[in-house]
Amino acid sequence: MHARATVHIVDDDDSVRRALGRILTAHGHMVSTFGSAQAFLEEADLDAGPACVLLDLMMPGMDGLMLQRVLQRRVPVIFLSGHGDVTRAVQAMQAGAIEFLEKPVSDTDLLAAVEKGCVCAADLFARERELRILREKIDRLTPREREVLTWVVTGIRNKQVASELGTVEKTIKVHRAHVMQKLEVDSLPALVRIADRMGLCAARREPPWPRPGPRMG
Repeated sequence: MHARATVHIVDDDDSVRRALGRILTAHGHMVSTFGSAQAFLEEADLDAGPACVLLDLMMPGMDGLMLQRVLQRRVPVIFLSGHGDVTRAVQAMQAGAIEFLEKPVSDTDLLAAVEKGCVCAADLFARERELRILREKIDRLTPREREVLTWVVTGIRNKQVASELGTVEKTIKVHRAHVMQKLEVDSLPALVRIADRMGLCAARREPPWPRPGPRMG
C-alpha cells in the first residue's frame, strides 16, 4: 500500500470531510481536509511529498472542475460528488481525473479509488523529483557544453560536431568529457537518455557530402 501519499479532501460539507477522513485514516492514509478550493490552494503544500486530491464537484466559489484546471495535472484527482452527471464526469475524466465517484460511495469503492490515486501520486512525485534533479545537473553546464551535448547525442562523430560548431575535434572531446562529468554519466547511451528526458537534441542538417546517386540497372 502506498499509504505515505497524503490524501487532500476538498469538500464544503464539514460532515462529509469528517466521515471521509475517518475512513481513510482508519486504513492508514495521511489526510488533510479543506472546506473550499481556495483554502486548499492557499494552505496545501504540494511540493512536500506525493499527494492526491479527493475533490467535491459542486462547491461555492471555485468548483471542483475549476480547481482541477488550476492544478494542471500536478496531482491525481478523484472526484466525489452527489451532483454528478454524464457531461461533468466526461469533462473531469478528459481533464485527467483518475476516478469519478458519486455520493453515497461505498467504503470499498472509495478505498480502491484512493489507493489508485496514491499509487499515481507516488509515481508522479518520483518522476517530478527525477526531472528536478536532471534540471539541476543540466544547469551546471556552460552554454557551450550544453550545445555540445545536444549534438553529441544525435550520434554523429566528434569531428562532425566540431564542424557544426566551428571548432576543432580536440575541443569537442574536452567539452564532451566535462558534460559527462557534470551529468554524472559514463556512457553515450546514458547521455542520450538524459537528453531525451529533457528534450535536448539538435536538429540534424543535411550532410555536406553528396549522396550516392541511384544505381543504373
